[in-house]
Amino acid sequence: MLAICIHCDCQSAISRAESAMYNGKSRHIRRRHNTIRQPLSMGVISIDYKEKGVQGGEAEEEIGIRDRNGNGRRGFTIWGYWLLAVGYIGVDYLRHLSPSWHEVLQPLLWMALALIAVTRVPLYKQWSAELRSAPMFLAALVFMLCALLYEMISVRSVTAVLGLTWHRSTPPLPDTGQWILLGLNEKLPQVVVNMLRARIVGLHHYLMLFVMLAFSVLFGSIEAPGLGIGARYMFTMAIGRLLRAITFASTILPSPRPWCAASRFDVPQHPHFWAQKFYVPYASDPSAIRNVIYHDMVYVDGVVQDDEYRPNWGLMSFLADFLRPLPSGERAWINLLKKAGGGCNDLVYSGHMLVAVLTAMAWTEAYGGLSSVFIWMLVAHSAQREVRERHHYTVDCIVSIYVGFMLWKMTGFLWPLNTKKTRLMKLEKLEGKLYQAAKDSDLEQVRRLLTQVDSTTKDQLGKERAMQFFAGGTILFALTVVVLAFVLTSDG
Repeated sequence: MLAICIHCDCQSAISRAESAMYNGKSRHIRRRHNTIRQPLSMGVISIDYKEKGVQGGEAEEEIGIRDRNGNGRRGFTIWGYWLLAVGYIGVDYLRHLSPSWHEVLQPLLWMALALIAVTRVPLYKQWSAELRSAPMFLAALVFMLCALLYEMISVRSVTAVLGLTWHRSTPPLPDTGQWILLGLNEKLPQVVVNMLRARIVGLHHYLMLFVMLAFSVLFGSIEAPGLGIGARYMFTMAIGRLLRAITFASTILPSPRPWCAASRFDVPQHPHFWAQKFYVPYASDPSAIRNVIYHDMVYVDGVVQDDEYRPNWGLMSFLADFLRPLPSGERAWINLLKKAGGGCNDLVYSGHMLVAVLTAMAWTEAYGGLSSVFIWMLVAHSAQREVRERHHYTVDCIVSIYVGFMLWKMTGFLWPLNTKKTRLMKLEKLEGKLYQAAKDSDLEQVRRLLTQVDSTTKDQLGKERAMQFFAGGTILFALTVVVLAFVLTSDG
């Protein structure tokens, strides 16, 4: 059970209360010290020194939640997990420097991190809160998978509908962000330019940072439940992905890499008959554009080529007009979606940057401080590299930053759950009873009242075994989801 911390502005009084040898000079003083010393030795309460007039900041500081060893909930894990995250990025960067060492060290690091998480499971006391958040977590996971499936179909569709010939012949849009970066390359020292070009952090690194953040709940460094912050992350990601797919499918923009479509997609060279009818006749001729604006009707009776290959996919056969498979290509529609390894015309806004921004927002809300500043620096580095390598236009990265920021703020009802405020309200209701019990030296009554304040204690002895099974299943399921996420995002 977490201890209730008492703030005291007298260090001598603290030392006397914690000393087993000091008894005071009278029976009244001796009884007061024994009353405090007993719950101190049992870990029911703890005492912290605070200067007179200094006000506590957050609710957690006001309550003073501490473990039985007297350590704060945020002791090791802020910088400890941060060092682990930096170490993971460093080991993963070996894929560019020494691939043989990378193949050996990365699986060992994954196993070590998994073992660290598993060893903390028996010591974790918040499984009742995790159980309440489990349905929300599963619902968010299903919602995110559906959103990702819709996005994958849209990614291929916006490229396939115009055909490979259009993508090769259409120049990219003018991008002032690219101009600025090229200009800075001429002004900045070569060392700085090389750092800006370096592939320091990628998509799976941001996912790993969030995974470490979520699993740090086992160490008590962030507010429980861990499934709550996971549900918020996936739910926000799903909404962002849906909005992204709707946005880039609304207006098809030429890729900054004209060769991208031919290298990633096996689609016909010619446009789909929809594009032949509604776009091609009015794409470049100014008079044709004026006429279609004036008439607001299709008026060119051109030859529309409709020789699309339509495989028999059963109930999913309607996807043939969107995915446009070739007779010599993949037979299953799901294989077409997995084969590409990324899109070309899914531009506004950047999906990679959305993941980076959501990870930075989660870390900032959970920890804050200098570690969050460094993560936002990594986000800025990733944004300029997306533009520099012409995976996206500058507008794609800018839009993804403020969309991710606003979406994360809108989903705050999922996590944190304001348990600190609830504990304060319970403590205020029982304040008089606690004072009277302490005055009467009724240690059993103090313990019963503190059990009512701490909602994370054991509810019933009969539920312990069920909670143990739930804890084991949860950690196994979470680790499986993490491994699948890294495997499925290894190609970007």
